[in-house]
Amino acid sequence: MTKHKSVIIIVGPTASNKTNLSLQLAAHFNTSIISADSRQCFKELNIGVAKPSQQELQSTKHYFINSHSIQESVNAQVFEEYALKAVEEIFQQTDIAVMVGGTGMYIKAFCEGLDEIPEVDSSIRNQIIENYTINGLSWLQLEVEKNDPSFWQHTEQKNPQRLIRALEVIKSTGKSITEFRKNIKKERPFNIIRIGIDLPKEQLHQNIEERVDAMMNNGLLEEVKLLQPLQHLNALQTVGYKELFSYLHKMYSLEEAITQIKTHTKQYAKRQLTWFKKDKLVNWKSKLNLKEIIAVI
Repeated sequence: MTKHKSVIIIVGPTASNKTNLSLQLAAHFNTSIISADSRQCFKELNIGVAKPSQQELQSTKHYFINSHSIQESVNAQVFEEYALKAVEEIFQQTDIAVMVGGTGMYIKAFCEGLDEIPEVDSSIRNQIIENYTINGLSWLQLEVEKNDPSFWQHTEQKNPQRLIRALEVIKSTGKSITEFRKNIKKERPFNIIRIGIDLPKEQLHQNIEERVDAMMNNGLLEEVKLLQPLQHLNALQTVGYKELFSYLHKMYSLEEAITQIKTHTKQYAKRQLTWFKKDKLVNWKSKLNLKEIIAVI
């Protein structure tokens, strides 16, 4: 590969129409799409992770969608390796690949590489997830603050996936996850063009409300009921699933659970924007004008 090859990465918060833009760009450049979403890769999750429709998946080749099982351990390191192989495959056919997603750590891993962190003990991970499921975010926050204060002071303190990761690393290795970070960026043998979608807040929140209502109408509760025996898995510590598990445990009414999903999704969208706004290489757009975005590319 040489520098005349390019990966166009579309980033932004959930419900900002990234999927629609990625499909338009893939059609324009006659190429494939790599999903950078930490949940769409799981075969068992469908409605609650807003996967592209079957028609969209058939019209454009997608990588990292339905590629793994929720029984597997998938993280940023797994994604980095997978995505680099996918790009290599795409570049055998064309000079441009499209990547789309809102999982900031996955995109960072692809663009810059990751420091190697030792394997963690699966029994420790499972115990942490079980305790988090029972005791909630406040328990997880206290555990990380107590066990890894240096990480706690500089992390997203409301991001359960990141907190679980830090806690399992320090309990498995005896070292803070920060000790494994060398912050040496890897050079990629291709161009990376970042396009960010930043809709007006009112529009984004309306999109989120409508999306959650559509998910419920399309059978999200039935999907969650089928997954109930597996609710302890890390893949299911996810907005849209954990609130409905709580409803099934009679902790909330269904109406309260749906309200919680909408609230938590808006909070997640805010965290996504905060993450991506730190990247000064992102070209931000407040509306999806395909002609204008192609001109930027």
